Amino acid sequence: MEFDWGDAPFDLEKTTPREIEESFEDPFAIRLLPDEGDKPDREARYFTLGKSMHNRPLFSVFWTDGKNYRVIFSREMTEEERGFYERKNAEFYG
Repeated sequence: MEFDWGDAPFDLEKTTPREIEESFEDPFAIRLLPDEGDKPDREARYFTLGKSMHNRPLFSVFWTDGKNYRVIFSREMTEEERGFYERKNAEFYG
């Protein structure tokens, strides 16, 4: 997978590209496609919940064509998102 970091619309010093890429490689990462409903002509945007190598929990919004990834937004998971990540992994791997 290739990441496009040109003109990232968020602070790449707060959450580094390396950390974000690591969260995508997390074997327990959760990827979700939101319900676009009445907007079928828009690009599909996906969510991912994953952890970096240093166990930093990250939530990211991204677009992909299957080969290239463009991260639109990334930040640390909220407590609710962490709970969802842990619960889903316990259900699947527990």
